[in-house]
Amino acid sequence: MTMQAESDSQAIVETRLAHETHRLATGLLVDAAGRSTVPRQALAQLRDFAVANLRHHHETEDAWLWPLIVAAAPDTKRSLDELSEEHDQLDSALDRLASVDLTRTEDPGGDSGGESTSSDSRHALREAAVAVRDSVRDHLAHEEPILLPALRHVTSAQWEEFAQRVIAETPPVAGHLTIGFLDEAGTPAEVESMLANMPAPVKSVLPALRSQAAADLRVLRGDGS
Repeated sequence: MTMQAESDSQAIVETRLAHETHRLATGLLVDAAGRSTVPRQALAQLRDFAVANLRHHHETEDAWLWPLIVAAAPDTKRSLDELSEEHDQLDSALDRLASVDLTRTEDPGGDSGGESTSSDSRHALREAAVAVRDSVRDHLAHEEPILLPALRHVTSAQWEEFAQRVIAETPPVAGHLTIGFLDEAGTPAEVESMLANMPAPVKSVLPALRSQAAADLRVLRGDGS
């Protein structure tokens, strides 16, 4: 296997895993919003995580990755421009999801301590989450047949620089959930290779992040309290 092939393989693996985390996160948000037993804080955390990371992901594609691909393969520009238009459409769905007020509780007197959101808020959250989940699934079904082959035009050095830049700019919103979803999306070897470029301070606390993610995901899935 050549160095270029190895680079392409890593780029494809990391992209596929990132996409799968988006599918997992948005699907889980729909499911969790439909269960009245899931605490408000857990719902808000997952919602904020999904919104921040989806925005960051497609913004880095539009601003940084697409130009790399187009520079090497100009014939991909039209297809990538179409994908960017879909990103704009996804932004509208994300705006709606982000605007759902999860601070209203069932008990106006506040006896719930803010842990239980109102049924209207949960309904609004689930509807908005469904729109985002479906938009993400449709978009990725269109994007992956275009993007994954196109990543072979990105060199090893370009991909490493891009990945480092993405990591450095990743929003600090419930980052432990990324670890939890990655562990579900990929094999241990794939996840290890993707986390290899994480900053040393993050690597040192990976066990704690995994433990926190596992606990939070159990709550969201109704497997714990």
